[in-house]
Amino acid sequence: MSMRNGGRMNGRDSSEDRQNGLGGSGSSGKVDKRTNGWANNHAPSPRKQHLVGFRVIRPEMCFFCFDVLYCHLHDLHPPENPSFTNDHFPLFVTWKIGKEERLRGCIGTFSEMQLHSGLREYSITSAMKDSRFSPMTREELPHLKVAVSILCEFEDGEDYLDWEIGIHGIRIEFITERGSKKTATYLPEVATQQGWDKVQTIDSLLRKGGFKGQVTPEVRKQVRLVRYQSEKMSAAYMDYVQHCRLRNATINSQQNGHH
Repeated sequence: MSMRNGGRMNGRDSSEDRQNGLGGSGSSGKVDKRTNGWANNHAPSPRKQHLVGFRVIRPEMCFFCFDVLYCHLHDLHPPENPSFTNDHFPLFVTWKIGKEERLRGCIGTFSEMQLHSGLREYSITSAMKDSRFSPMTREELPHLKVAVSILCEFEDGEDYLDWEIGIHGIRIEFITERGSKKTATYLPEVATQQGWDKVQTIDSLLRKGGFKGQVTPEVRKQVRLVRYQSEKMSAAYMDYVQHCRLRNATINSQQNGHH
């Protein structure tokens, strides 16, 4: 993911408005200008800091993302608001495609957004406006998988090593060799998926964020780090189709019951 000084993230280009959160070849995440995300003064409010263990995330959030994208690609009216909570959270939407689950788009925000409007926005933004990929097409829909990540537990790290692989996502702020301030992030799953240790992860994030010089111990020590956790759920297109069938059967049953 890369960030443009704000709320959305991809994972590579820290000059962008949005931020990606995935790593590896082309798997980063974007964040937009609304995102500041430093734990001491920009993190989500304390009432949400304890939300772990899938207390917020629901499969319906993934299905809603498919609803939104399907309607967009078929020029239909947007879907009605879903029934899951509309509380405010930072979030990311990730699209992958094919059996290999290649990244197709990943954009999110570190700013708290209402989930209904946030998922509407980032379902489309990550599918159509990730600068690393061409806009998505109707033909790709049956091959897609979507993941929704809700971010929580933001904390300032004491240094660039003050986080745990497989538990924390990290967001770093650093000064480039030209004196510019840059930011970049990886979601919690990235380091594990790539097989990186902490130093390799930080070095990759620096490169993703635009650092072109030699990465020395001194460069790493000047990194400002915030760690966070996430609740994540994913669904494939066939899961969505099954969900739609069950939803339509329920609606038909209810309508028949009123006659």
